[in-house]
Amino acid sequence: MSGVNVIFAHDTETVLRAAVWLVNSLSPTDGDRLTERAQLDEFLTAERYSGDILGTAEELRQVRALRPRLRRFWDVEDRDRAADLVNELLAECDARPYLIRHDELDWHLHLTRADQPLEQRIAAETAMAFLDLIRTDEWSRLKLCAATDCEDVLVDLSRNRSKRFCDTGNCANRMHVTAYRARQRSLG
Repeated sequence: MSGVNVIFAHDTETVLRAAVWLVNSLSPTDGDRLTERAQLDEFLTAERYSGDILGTAEELRQVRALRPRLRRFWDVEDRDRAADLVNELLAECDARPYLIRHDELDWHLHLTRADQPLEQRIAAETAMAFLDLIRTDEWSRLKLCAATDCEDVLVDLSRNRSKRFCDTGNCANRMHVTAYRARQRSLG
């Protein structure tokens, strides 16, 4: 299917973007942006995770511990290995898909019970979004930022698969300015 213009379901794109934010919240470049409960609450509100939210320090610790487990997906180039990791994550979360309607949302898929730990619900939804990338042969949409001074991750959901820079550190602008200045010096 690669090369075909794949359009992902809204929930897949939303979860992929949330995974990027979560992984990049522990950035080698910018440090840790998920150290306080209020930061997690802001993330949960923005990403609209449903189900039980305990608001405890332990829940924050568990979500923080999920970040390196998700980051490893960006380090895997082989779809077969990625599939193994997705299956492991779904099993760890005891994923049991079911259809549900709530709030203003029509029927959609949930993978875990609302009372399972938040970290497991996030992991299961992210594994399912990664599953969509694998089954549509779009694994290459998971990328590392092309900026020479950044190690953050991104998901390229552009039609032409041209996204190269993350959204966290203004990397695209910095690299374009650097390239422009280098061109000006060579002319000058």
